Amino acid sequence: MKNHFSFAFTTLLLAGAASAQGLYYIGGSETQESLPLRWTAGVAAFYDDNVNAGNPFFGVEDQGTAGFNPYVGLSFINTNPQTTWDVFVRLGLVYYLDAPEGVNATNSQSRAGVNLTHRFNERLRFSSRNFISYELNPDYSVGVANAAQVGETFFWTSDNSIGYRWTERLGTYTGLILNSFSYADNNNNDIFTWTFYNQFRYQISPQTVLTADYRYGQTTSSGFAPESTDQFFLLGAEHRFSPTTLGIIRAGAQFREIDSSPDAIFEEGETFTSPYLEAALNSQLTQEFSVRAYARYGIESVDAVQVLPTNDLVVFNDTQTLRIGVSGEYAFSPMVSIFGGVDYIPTSYSGGQLLNAPGGSTPDLSNELLNANIGLSVRFNEMLTGTVAYNYTTAMSDDLEYQDYDRNRISLGVNAEF
Repeated sequence: MKNHFSFAFTTLLLAGAASAQGLYYIGGSETQESLPLRWTAGVAAFYDDNVNAGNPFFGVEDQGTAGFNPYVGLSFINTNPQTTWDVFVRLGLVYYLDAPEGVNATNSQSRAGVNLTHRFNERLRFSSRNFISYELNPDYSVGVANAAQVGETFFWTSDNSIGYRWTERLGTYTGLILNSFSYADNNNNDIFTWTFYNQFRYQISPQTVLTADYRYGQTTSSGFAPESTDQFFLLGAEHRFSPTTLGIIRAGAQFREIDSSPDAIFEEGETFTSPYLEAALNSQLTQEFSVRAYARYGIESVDAVQVLPTNDLVVFNDTQTLRIGVSGEYAFSPMVSIFGGVDYIPTSYSGGQLLNAPGGSTPDLSNELLNANIGLSVRFNEMLTGTVAYNYTTAMSDDLEYQDYDRNRISLGVNAEF
């Protein structure tokens, strides 16, 4: 029984706080096996029927074009009883054959990640999770986009923490998260956030850990977005339903205080309060079928500056966003598999002020986005794999016309691994 408990402690008690490489991530789900260096090279041809979706400056008429997405990448995992390295890099381009006005013909579609876990002993471990992307339309599960992006976005995050097991049942994780999000074409919404956190973890059974989190963060802006201080008080649980199914949930309150804003259009010290929720589930239901899901709700700092139909800029202090997503994959055989997913992101904007008219308040705004994809993957041999995929996005807004659109994308690609 004691050995069983010690194993559960390794996988749950020091599994780690929810980290920053996407909303699907669950601490403790890292691989236990080394994987050799793998190179990937591929290209996909695609057709996008609404390339300028979400652009407030070039009208709302759908404009479609075909294009290519070439890419190269590498990945490897090295693990031993003390240290685990997990590294991946993917460098790619999106090239439009006939880019409409206001849309760049060539855009980056690149990302990389470096994850490190070092176990000093059975009680003490260090964890570092790092991710960087420079791309069009970041994956919605990364948690930084709530609408289509016409230009390139630059995002990086680094989560570094120390985990310590104080007793057989009690552990803590203490760390610092750094996040930065910016746009290549304008700096209206560029932000940088640092967040200190401390998480208490108490194991009540070999399968379940209760958690209590405190987070303190500050957001600064190089553009027009407001700067703020945020505090979070959360209670939660992590439960291993089976050896292949792990879920987490944390809920509580978020308290935001405005520190400053451009041209002093907001009064310092203005406060906002919101419920806060985050949850994730990873499951290998059968050998052939895997499912992942996530949810997050709270006040976000991304895209606090919006463009009104009058072309006036409005800055919002209270941007409450719900993010829900689910994805899955089913292997019909070792050669053929189907994959797909859905993301739903409703956002409400309140507490707004006109940027060019300090003191001029604006009505509350809202928008919703639904993104769905489905695809088929066929492995031709040990090296070559072909993929066909379809992606549908619909955005709905009664207040912002450029955030009310439909978008269809279809792609056909092939890649080689060696």
